[in-house]
Amino acid sequence: MLSENPKRQMFECMAALARALGSAHRLEMLELLAQKERSVVELAKLVRLSVANTSQHLQQLRGFGLVVARRRGKRVIYQLSDLRLMMLLAELSRSTEHNLGAAEKVLNSYFRERDRLEPISHKELLRRIRKGTVTLIDTRPQEEFAAGHLPGAINIPLAELSDRLWHLPREREIVAYCRGPYCVLSYEAIARLRQHGFKAWRLEGGYPQWKAAGLPVSVASES
Repeated sequence: MLSENPKRQMFECMAALARALGSAHRLEMLELLAQKERSVVELAKLVRLSVANTSQHLQQLRGFGLVVARRRGKRVIYQLSDLRLMMLLAELSRSTEHNLGAAEKVLNSYFRERDRLEPISHKELLRRIRKGTVTLIDTRPQEEFAAGHLPGAINIPLAELSDRLWHLPREREIVAYCRGPYCVLSYEAIARLRQHGFKAWRLEGGYPQWKAAGLPVSVASES
């Protein structure tokens, strides 16, 4: 039987989804799962929660179809059900920045202190790649890079950057990216690169947003 108020029912569904996203820990888990599939134990270590607490958060996400799970031996492995979810979270981040005063304080106290310049857009990066004027570096851990990265990117995890600065060409611009818009890895990398005289820029968003936009990606076996 058709509801007398189908619009209200849809709004209730949207509100339920918003409640599922209403946790900083769950948002962080989604960002981590956008890099690669992970076990509960691995996620628990990364978000610094107990395995039991992490599992509860994942069950909430799974209940709303945001993540899917499969067994690998004795372990349960989780992954995003749809990478387009990262585009929704990107819009949420933009709205948060524009409308929430507390977010402005965080942006000024950390992110803008390290990079006050506008990030490079996907379109602009593609143009510079075609011109051959840019060195692209992925600052995420090696296992995330292996699972998927931007074509032509060099994997230089942040912890290795200082030791590998001398291998980077100074005559080319550098664009760095990481897990997403608030991932500190690329911000820290840009700050260090500029301190050493490199012309360095940060990519808008991160690997998940690039992939969700339908742009080409590579995996380690293709590199």
